[in-house]
Amino acid sequence: MAIILTEKTIMQRQNELKNWLASQFPNRPFELTFAAADADYRRYFRATFNDGSTLICMDAPPEKMRESVANYLKVRDLFSHLNVPQIIAQDLDLGFVVLNDLGDMQYLKALQQYPDNLEAHKMLLLEAIDVLIELQKASQPNVLPEYDREILLREINLFPDWFVKHELGKNLTFKQKQLWEQGIAALLPVIEAQPKVYVHRDFIVRNLMFTGSRVGVLDFQDALYGAISYDLVSLLRDAFIEWEEEFVLDLVIRYWEKARAADLPVPANFDEFYRWFEFMGVQRHLKVAGIFARLWYRDGKDKYKPEIPRFLNYLRRTTRRYHELAPLYALLLELVGDEELETGYTF
Repeated sequence: MAIILTEKTIMQRQNELKNWLASQFPNRPFELTFAAADADYRRYFRATFNDGSTLICMDAPPEKMRESVANYLKVRDLFSHLNVPQIIAQDLDLGFVVLNDLGDMQYLKALQQYPDNLEAHKMLLLEAIDVLIELQKASQPNVLPEYDREILLREINLFPDWFVKHELGKNLTFKQKQLWEQGIAALLPVIEAQPKVYVHRDFIVRNLMFTGSRVGVLDFQDALYGAISYDLVSLLRDAFIEWEEEFVLDLVIRYWEKARAADLPVPANFDEFYRWFEFMGVQRHLKVAGIFARLWYRDGKDKYKPEIPRFLNYLRRTTRRYHELAPLYALLLELVGDEELETGYTF
């Protein structure tokens, strides 16, 4: 079971952060305001100094986040060719890190400011795709841990373990387990056969910052070396914003063209690459539906649960297109039916 931080603990951490910051920046009064929180225990604050300058302060309780913060620092150095936060100060024993401020304009917020302007969306997403190409071009084997079958399976199994069991209150029957196993047996080889690159692993519009110049990239501590289509799926099949499939297809084509021009290992045939993209998406959608259910039922975090239907819709649309994935489609019909479920932002 997860340990949930109490309000008292949160306030203690905030006071400790203020005292530590004061020691790092003596004679520089500041005001500390909440900036953001991750799905895990990490929280971010903005320190605003008297001269108007700002810094971002990461609060990552060391008893829960030490390894994650160490990974953050390692991957930050690896991704330093991108516009990632610079480290101003750190204390891993306390679990505090000070970063430069990339602003408060998430890509999600920027996109939602233009709800009826798909050309603006396309322009912003193409800039994000350029950053993704830049990230992938720097890839080298044996630097990041491999996104291997064990991890892929562990993530996929979050779906029956948390969504089916806790959200639906069911256990898979013997027949349903057979459908599940047949579907996963068809899914994984297509993912594992893809060339590997650096995978941010959460390359989503909430982790990209619109800065007015280079796109800022955040929350990269879980990066691995894995399938080339993964981050593109993360970007274009998001939890909090959704586009029509024709729009997504156009952007996948744009990525594929840019990747070929950059000599990245994508196939010469676009149809093959799109199949990679779709199969990778099924793996990720199963994982995210499970994670969002776990965040509610285990951790008491309700922000993500309303977005689960979006991923069920993604899953049904994709699995019914490929006869190899027919067992997963049949299973989904038994579990949640065939009607599209209502979600939030759709463009």
